[in-house]
Amino acid sequence: MPTSRRAALAAAAVAALVLPLSACGSPDGGGGSTDASGKVEGDITFQTWNLRANFKDYFDSVVAGFENKYPGTHVKWIDQPAEGYADKISADAAGGTLPDVVNVSPDLVAPLAKAGLALDLDKAAAQYKKEYLPGAWASHRIPGMKGTYAFPWYLNTGPLFYNKSLFRKAGLDPDRPPRTYGELFTDALALAHKSGGKVATLANVPTIEDFGRYGVPLMNEQGTAFAFNDPKGVELLTEYKQLYDAKALDPQALTATPESSGKKFLTGAVAMNPGSALDLDNFKKQAPSLYRDIGITDQITSTGHVNMYVMGVMVNSRTRHTPAAVAFAHYVTDAAHQMSFAKKVAIFPSTAGSLDDPYFTKQDGTDETRVRIAAAKSLKTAVNYTPVLFSDQMKTALRNEVAKALQGKQSPKAALDNAVKACDTLLRQQG
Repeated sequence: MPTSRRAALAAAAVAALVLPLSACGSPDGGGGSTDASGKVEGDITFQTWNLRANFKDYFDSVVAGFENKYPGTHVKWIDQPAEGYADKISADAAGGTLPDVVNVSPDLVAPLAKAGLALDLDKAAAQYKKEYLPGAWASHRIPGMKGTYAFPWYLNTGPLFYNKSLFRKAGLDPDRPPRTYGELFTDALALAHKSGGKVATLANVPTIEDFGRYGVPLMNEQGTAFAFNDPKGVELLTEYKQLYDAKALDPQALTATPESSGKKFLTGAVAMNPGSALDLDNFKKQAPSLYRDIGITDQITSTGHVNMYVMGVMVNSRTRHTPAAVAFAHYVTDAAHQMSFAKKVAIFPSTAGSLDDPYFTKQDGTDETRVRIAAAKSLKTAVNYTPVLFSDQMKTALRNEVAKALQGKQSPKAALDNAVKACDTLLRQQG
């Protein structure tokens, strides 16, 4: 898990790996045995993603608990750094050294499933499906393929923070922040006008998630081509172009990072910024005046559903110990262990009913709890808008074309047509 300011959110946004053709298996994702009904025994390897530094004791306890429950098993836990994680998985997949149980995000599991290296849990572990939120279980399905290729693990979503003082100065109601994109565009133009272009509302250009939350169809039903250049997509980018021209979108948004956007928000140059409960402590220390006047609201969405980030635990279809690997992947992601992990870090369990626990529903008067409760409530119906097949290269292609549109170098329609064309080309290369 990356340990930056937006750690839990950024964890799900890593580069998609591309496997060499020599690693490819059957197109249906089949490979090794799908029978997980045998005796749980044998030595297996479990790989996590940048978790050892902060959670060693927790995972040591999980491993010990599993080995105690299933005598005759041994779990070797290995942890890989955040940087180069996709490349490491790709190399292991090509070399036949992929661990038995692997921490993945949906975009990482897609090429593994296509290569026949990810176990189909709808076949091997269907009895566990009911234990998870439907949206979370579905998050590791691959367009054009049958099956589910990882147990859902922890979820995250983030609220929007906003500066009530800046809203007040612009004549806007500080207790009624925008909730839809239409409201956002109206308020953003008002803020820019009132401040003479000195205060932007947003510091980031629209991403694929914004198109999803705006209600734009992102792919065709078959998952064989992208579709975000439809009229509604063009409408969204046209609105962002108007914000950019009015300086309601920060001029440096084209090259912004989460860290730079956060700094803009801290200094009052930007009125709204996404984040998580982890940010509140940062506000207390670095910007006390902002913290005293901080507003917390849901993500902007015109669909009624916020965006969900999800992590998963995949079973290698080539494992020599399928029963043990499946049992361990389920053990790590069952309700008890997810709940325990959620209380150690600002993430949320994907197991059915867990979000109804008092930890996620009972107020105690603190902002941290307020953020946690609001996020937990929204996650029950949240959607992972980023298509499973949308790689980092595709994100870059979309960002580049969006930048050209905002700068007036091409029309929003041409920009999205070019982005879709580039992404479709990359999609065909994946296949």
